[in-house]
Amino acid sequence: MPLAQTRLETLQICKLLQCVREEERIQIEKLTLNGVPHLINYNEPTTGETALSTAAAANNDSMIEYLIELGAYPDVKDFEGRTAAMRAAELGNIQCVEVLAKAECNMELTDNHGKGVLFYCISPTTRHEKCMQIVIEHGADVNNTSNDTCPVFLAACEIASQAESSCLKLLEKGADPNSKTEKTNRTALMAACASGSVKVVRAILEGGGDIDVVMLKSKVHAAHEAAQGGYLEVLMVLAAFGANFDQYDEKGNTPIHYAARNGHAMCCKYLSQRGCNPKPKNDEGLQAKAVSKENGHKEATKECKKAEKSFGKGGKNNDPWALKLYDFCCVKEEQFRDMFTKYDADEKGTVSREDFLEVLQNMSVPMPEEAEMKTLLISHDNKNKDGVIDYNEFLLGKKYVNKQYLRSAFEPKSKKKKKGGKGKKGKTKIPLPICTQMDGPRASDGGPPPDYIPRHDHYTDLGRFNRDEPPEHPLQDDSGWYLHHPERTYTRLNDAAKHNDLDSMTGVFEKNKALVDTKDKFYKTPLMIACLHGNLQVTKFLVENGANLQSEDNFRWTPLHFACHSGMYDVIEYLVDKGANIDAVTMNGATPFMRAIESSRPEIVQYLLEKGVKVQTETRKGHTPMDLAAAWADARVFEIVKTKWDSLPPPPDKKDQKKGGAKKGGGAKRPGSSSPAKALANAAPDSPDLDLPGHHRKGSILRAASALAGGIEEVEDITFTPIKRWTDQLTTEQLIHKRVEQRDRFGWEVDFEDFQMPLLRNVYARVAVFGGVDAD
Repeated sequence: MPLAQTRLETLQICKLLQCVREEERIQIEKLTLNGVPHLINYNEPTTGETALSTAAAANNDSMIEYLIELGAYPDVKDFEGRTAAMRAAELGNIQCVEVLAKAECNMELTDNHGKGVLFYCISPTTRHEKCMQIVIEHGADVNNTSNDTCPVFLAACEIASQAESSCLKLLEKGADPNSKTEKTNRTALMAACASGSVKVVRAILEGGGDIDVVMLKSKVHAAHEAAQGGYLEVLMVLAAFGANFDQYDEKGNTPIHYAARNGHAMCCKYLSQRGCNPKPKNDEGLQAKAVSKENGHKEATKECKKAEKSFGKGGKNNDPWALKLYDFCCVKEEQFRDMFTKYDADEKGTVSREDFLEVLQNMSVPMPEEAEMKTLLISHDNKNKDGVIDYNEFLLGKKYVNKQYLRSAFEPKSKKKKKGGKGKKGKTKIPLPICTQMDGPRASDGGPPPDYIPRHDHYTDLGRFNRDEPPEHPLQDDSGWYLHHPERTYTRLNDAAKHNDLDSMTGVFEKNKALVDTKDKFYKTPLMIACLHGNLQVTKFLVENGANLQSEDNFRWTPLHFACHSGMYDVIEYLVDKGANIDAVTMNGATPFMRAIESSRPEIVQYLLEKGVKVQTETRKGHTPMDLAAAWADARVFEIVKTKWDSLPPPPDKKDQKKGGAKKGGGAKRPGSSSPAKALANAAPDSPDLDLPGHHRKGSILRAASALAGGIEEVEDITFTPIKRWTDQLTTEQLIHKRVEQRDRFGWEVDFEDFQMPLLRNVYARVAVFGGVDAD
């Protein structure tokens, strides 16, 4: 096809492609008739795109028809060798493929990689499946092979579990079931086994696919692929068609090694029963049981050990001929039943011996020897012993195959509930549901839910201003008029509180202060997050904007609980001074005082004691602050708590409290309520704030007119708001000073990545005592 080379040709082909995208037919006709000759078939000089391929990619079938009427050649290719049909099939544009097929597009063409149009139809969607059907009907080669020797059927089998109908369609239309890559000898059967598609594997084998082919270098067998994915039903189909499971790859791994590595216990059991030896070691010196144990798969290890003990030993009803017959009958059970039904006119479930043998021969069953066949027939005689075979029992296989080898032995078993003894009640562990909120609805303007806020992005002309040289006047920074505005992005309100993003929060709270107590899906407010990370600046900012100090999350933790966990004295002092409840109780009965003990900060524990916190409390598990100090705190905190605990009188027994409360007359007297008349009498007679009923001042027309006239007065506003205001930023010197403050508050470790807050550091210290995190 002609390539646009001159300036005029390039401009005209670019204009033509633009008109095709915008469907300007009049302009297309003018360019085609009056422009460069054969312009409609020209390639764009960059990617080689043509007018027809542009319309196909845009799924514009009417434009394709129009271009073909104007003389567009349907088989024109781009620089990658792709035709318009390939572009349309790749995107699943059914109507475009139909139009190109009617225009007699050559479906046997290939691209620069040797791939035909069928390669572009391989995708797990219904639209691509329909495109495949159309191109096959119009002459596409179902045995097309790419330049890297990969057949199209093998490429389809790689996703057979998602595109079963496409694979079956290719087989039906003549695809070679023994398709393989010449470089590696990987077959379509291996690809189908790796994807786990039982239907495709069975169709390949029924079509004559070679079952025991191995790859050239890796020596991988189809059984290796199925075992690695844990596809038990695929292994059953392979066994029914006589696959040899005792295969070894280049590293000495059997299919059982593959199944054991990924923890597929039932696959290990089935492979050993069908002839795969579980005892050999691979090149690393590991048996299958060692491989499963190394990867932490207990069930697979258990099955591998059982397989080693039973492999090669004879037993009742586990002869190879019986297993082959049973596996074959299981896979083709429906065909067997249809054949037996033809000979069972009365539907009694029985057929004569002659008919039974005829069905076996017609189904190409792996026939046993004469003596074994005689035993099989005798075992399936009906109760009257009149030479009639019960074919339902034969298909079940229970009379000639051990129950451990039946399919039912590989089905998941339902656990039976154990009956407890009378009068014995076991400890019931009640699951604790973690309450989470659903994501809120979007805003009216289409924005995200309320817990997301617009992120404040400070942008300016860095060639003129920076944090150390800000503009002297707000109007001096006019960069908002000529710089590209950054796209609006959103951040969670809690993330802004965590990362000290005051600019973003300021912009939101100026419009709506009610968002200051917005909760995330775990019911955490921004104030809780700020307290958790010990951020005093954000804490003050949120409280000044009306944050609720008594808010609770899904475990009824208050901001003071989080502050005590963070171990930041200044944050706790600020919250308490602002009115936070120092005796707030969580869902499990813990108080902020207990959280302070867990963080092992003596100054915080002492401060709360000075503020009068309740010490004689306990959690639902019965743990007191003294117990927590002994388990969590260091020696200093333990000494402070112990001194306070010993100075208090022992707490009253709960049983004594109940008995004392039950005594008559033991309760406190109910305080009397004063009457409204007494309240009025006690009030000062000249109190200006007291409005007595019946003494309201009457309205006046003059007063109303005066108030109305006073409200009409308007004040001229000459305020000018710039398009973008300068965001106050810390100077370099202030940033350095801020880092120094952080080191003073959090310690010198705050500058390192492995920094931990006091509670977490305390937890890791306790874990280290017991051997570390990885200890058993």
